[in-house]
Amino acid sequence: QVQLVESGGGLVQAGGSLRLSCAASGRTFSIYAMGWFRQAPGKEREFVATISRSGGSTRYADSAKGRFTISRDNAKNTVYLQMNSLKPEDTAVYYCAAVFSYLPEATMTSVPSYNYWGQGTQVTVSS
Repeated sequence: QVQLVESGGGLVQAGGSLRLSCAASGRTFSIYAMGWFRQAPGKEREFVATISRSGGSTRYADSAKGRFTISRDNAKNTVYLQMNSLKPEDTAVYYCAAVFSYLPEATMTSVPSYNYWGQGTQVTVSS
């Protein structure tokens, strides 16, 4: 079992930046691949970024490439999502997710791949 708590959301103007954090507690953090997802009102939850348990591999949704950066600090049991050049269409509830991974460099991009989720943090980007 692992518990995930997101923080760092808020209201920001278009073009601004936010850094989301996801603190994990419970079992050893470094055995989990981690992901960030988001869900806007009336839409399905969608993949944003993922990072392998080692931190050596990352993948991004096309909408996030070049603007968002996922990273992790296994010593602090925390994964981050640095979001720059934010757009109004980035407005959503952002969720952190975890899944046990046998492979150090494996990354997962689908919602069903993950079995642990945080409660979400709201990000609102005004135009």
